[in-house]
Amino acid sequence: MGKLLTLEGLDGSGKQTQAGLLADALTKSGIACRRVSFPDYAQPSSVLVKMYLNGEFGTSPQAVNAYAASSFFAVDRFASYQKFWKDSYAAGELILADRYTTSNMVYQMPKLPRAEWDNFLQWLMDYEYKRLMLPKPDLTVFLDMPATASESLLEKRYSGDESKKDIHERNAGFQNDCREAALYTARKLGWVRVSCVEGSRLKTPQEIHEELLCAVRETGLLQTDKISNDLKGAF
Repeated sequence: MGKLLTLEGLDGSGKQTQAGLLADALTKSGIACRRVSFPDYAQPSSVLVKMYLNGEFGTSPQAVNAYAASSFFAVDRFASYQKFWKDSYAAGELILADRYTTSNMVYQMPKLPRAEWDNFLQWLMDYEYKRLMLPKPDLTVFLDMPATASESLLEKRYSGDESKKDIHERNAGFQNDCREAALYTARKLGWVRVSCVEGSRLKTPQEIHEELLCAVRETGLLQTDKISNDLKGAF
């Protein structure tokens, strides 16, 4: 089997950018790397996700309970795995995922009372990793960005047009709750945390990339002498 490395973070935290930079660095080090991203909006499997995020079931994230919404995203992942990367993973390739089951932990768990968080995590991992038989991540890196910084970056992305935001993105309070859930889960499940800020300053994409490379190398997930030296030499 291959390895599954997942990048997680709030909306606007730069996951897509960092996934691209990391994939380039790994490829230059001779590591076969296949990128996947969720939700997979190009596929029909994402239809319920799009309806939910567009507000067709209610304009608040809480309009759809954590378990139902988690199922929307899980089915999209199942379809992607079965159709596009199951064989690559089975052949030993590294899969680099921009969001994964981890996003249900971040975005759905805050809908529940804190006393129910552990039960939700257990349910979700049983549902996706055992019932749906999706691969479990070998490493999750959380790109930690305060919700205020995330909101500012989203404003720039959409040029201040609120209508372009989904129901998660336009709810600043919910984004802050999601960060709390992410930090809780990171501690609980041993995610690697990479901070996207230094004091009040937002780090550059290259600075975050270098810390991400270092974090991946130090876990030993991809440890061989050549890979270790190449990644170390990347910065």
